[in-house]
Amino acid sequence: MVCKIEVYEKPELNDPVLIEGLPGIGFVANITALHLIKELKAKRFAEIVSASFQDFAVTTEDGGTSSPINELYYCKRGDDGRDLIIWYGNTQALTTSGQYELVGKVLDLVQELGCRFVISIGGFKKDEVQNVPGIYTAATDMKTMKEALDLGTKVMVGHIFGIAGILIGLGKLRNLKGFSILVDTLGMYPDANATRHALTTVGKYLNLDVDLSKVDATADQTKKSLESFGLIKNVAEEKKKEEQQMRWFI
Repeated sequence: MVCKIEVYEKPELNDPVLIEGLPGIGFVANITALHLIKELKAKRFAEIVSASFQDFAVTTEDGGTSSPINELYYCKRGDDGRDLIIWYGNTQALTTSGQYELVGKVLDLVQELGCRFVISIGGFKKDEVQNVPGIYTAATDMKTMKEALDLGTKVMVGHIFGIAGILIGLGKLRNLKGFSILVDTLGMYPDANATRHALTTVGKYLNLDVDLSKVDATADQTKKSLESFGLIKNVAEEKKKEEQQMRWFI
């Protein structure tokens, strides 16, 4: 496998925390990461490409192309709080070996920058979801688990698939601390409500004051981006297809 990180800058950071935000169930992590990048005016410092990403590019209206990619951003807080590294992208790797290689490369880099704590974010698929969704956690150790539970989360029982699970597992093997935040979601389309609860939970832990008023706009931006890559289907187009199919029965 080939996984390459192009580093544009190696920022000097204060005890940084890595926040993972790749596409997954309900796209909760993806919206969370994008919203943090926008609201905190985070700066991109690295791009990641992998042979395990999708094998296509999407053309743009002006004739350009957009490729499957991951990016790393940093935010220096300047308030004596821990700085942030935000891992954002439009894809995860498509193979198990690619996923492990991707996580390993990212951890290599962020550990060089002094990172000792990781937070992965995701959705927990449910058939029905309350207005105030359940929030679940798994952690690298019992002390960190207690800190996560003190945020109002519940213990996650079962499997955590994809990057959200691998990051915590590999982080533990490297003596990093960290936890996952998994929020109830129907899981089919970008879930702004679940994202608000994820942001609120992460904000409590890191003492972040993030404006949530534009989360719906961020979710819509995420939806359009994911539709262009075929990760989710255009709702209007699907509805039109259904109506056309129904005409045969009228």
